Amino acid sequence: MSKALLALALLGLASCETPERYAAHAAKLAGFEATLAAHDSATAALENWCEAEQLAQPAQVTARKVRKSAKPPEGLRRLLEVSAPEPIQYRNVILSCGRRPLSVAHNWFVPARLDAGMERQLSKTDTPFGKVAGSLKFRREPLETLFTPPPECPKDTVSAHRALLRLPDGRPLAYVVECYTPANLQGRR
Repeated sequence: MSKALLALALLGLASCETPERYAAHAAKLAGFEATLAAHDSATAALENWCEAEQLAQPAQVTARKVRKSAKPPEGLRRLLEVSAPEPIQYRNVILSCGRRPLSVAHNWFVPARLDAGMERQLSKTDTPFGKVAGSLKFRREPLETLFTPPPECPKDTVSAHRALLRLPDGRPLAYVVECYTPANLQGRR
């Protein structure tokens, strides 16, 4: 919880008028982090959070592709356990529940490890990665949680996660950087 309190102070969420409001924001961030930790798919976690917090009806997460590229992280091929000629694809989306943008997601994935049709669905639609690849039964391996925005994330990010998504046989499917927005902590509208 101390990291969450530090994040609130650093991000200006601690500018609440009272200690009670500060504590309420800290508790909300802790609850949000617990929801993320309970799911292998960020999409599933966000839908659960959206429903629990009544952020939108229906509590359905959608992805909107962002048309920009990002420099692959150093050591990406080692993380994904792929050789130099094997392709890696990049997908950058904003995940929203209703009209609320909840996350900016950067996803580097190995298309050869997807089932037939999944790569096409990822390139041609705005369906979230977790919904497209969910049938692969990947599991999430958290690498890092940050409460200050890393370079890949917007400045108002309240929490950022770096993780590997691993297939049941242990091979990495994707490396993700997820940037969670203040909209996650604002409650129902």
